[in-house]
Amino acid sequence: MTKRVHLMTTAGLCCLAGLAGVLSRDSRGEDNTVKQQRVYELRTYTTAEGRLDALNARFRDHTLRIFEKHGMQNVMYWVPTDEPRSKNTLIYVISHASLDAAKKSWDAFRADPEWKKVREESEKDGKIVEKVESVFMTTTDYSPQPK
Repeated sequence: MTKRVHLMTTAGLCCLAGLAGVLSRDSRGEDNTVKQQRVYELRTYTTAEGRLDALNARFRDHTLRIFEKHGMQNVMYWVPTDEPRSKNTLIYVISHASLDAAKKSWDAFRADPEWKKVREESEKDGKIVEKVESVFMTTTDYSPQPK
């Protein structure tokens, strides 16, 4: 008797976030739990012209703390060194306990009244972010583990 094997590519992780931790059954009816794994999220924000300082201030003064409040772990934040991206780009990595936890954290963050107020106040002079790119990642078996 053969066993069914289900494979999921990392490209599909974002779309399948809600499936992490779901039970599946093989052809004999035995449970095969999909193991939840810590995920890292690489996010790149492109700002409107002249608005990178406002975005950095919002992150520095509010966003990192609000992320932590909702279970997101701040890992690292960068601004590119080469123009033109050095003038309009913020890149960062946050960590989540699992894909399911990431979805719950982002939903809670977006609904947070404090975040809504911070966003509104920081955009009184105009929209800050024009584009957001997000990639969920898992570590490889040879990756050094965070300390």
